[in-house]
Amino acid sequence: MEIVLATGNLHKVKEIKDILKGLDLKILTLQDFPKMPDIVEDGKTFEENAVKKAKEIARLTGKIALSDDSGIEAEALNNAPGVYSARFAGEKASGSANNKKLIGLLKGIPLARRKARFVCVIAIAEPGGRIYTAEGELKGIIALRPAGKRGFGYDPLFIVPRYKKTVAQLSAGVKNSISHRSKALKKAKGILKQFLK
Repeated sequence: MEIVLATGNLHKVKEIKDILKGLDLKILTLQDFPKMPDIVEDGKTFEENAVKKAKEIARLTGKIALSDDSGIEAEALNNAPGVYSARFAGEKASGSANNKKLIGLLKGIPLARRKARFVCVIAIAEPGGRIYTAEGELKGIIALRPAGKRGFGYDPLFIVPRYKKTVAQLSAGVKNSISHRSKALKKAKGILKQFLK
């Protein structure tokens, strides 16, 4: 069965492929469809954005599409940046620019009040219009400064209390067993298994 990953983010593509290993799938990416238009993520929630991307890519390719929308919510900032996580510091902002802005907004706030969560919603869309969603979250604390070289996005700032390390300091294996994306993808894997029966 062919499935299209509705993301241009190569880090996400690698993570998704690692977690979906073992399923009898031919995984395609947007690189296999170079004329695909950019899909505007204008939803108010992670679910709205994930569903919109999956539906559009399924419609345009005629194949089952899987998309994810994810981000970080900081309790002290009323759950910002939320759906704006990727463009928190501007439309084409780098991960380090987004991290810098988040650190700046939390300046002076002690670790005890820097609770946060990573959220991921996976949407799977069939060309015929049926949609399935799965959600995962990882709770943690936003560090005072970045640490670690692995991962991407906000990983260098997100401390996982159980490990007393940021996500960027964890091995790929550990990250893929505890992350918000892996939790959502494991549920999505169950949905895809039904397709393959």
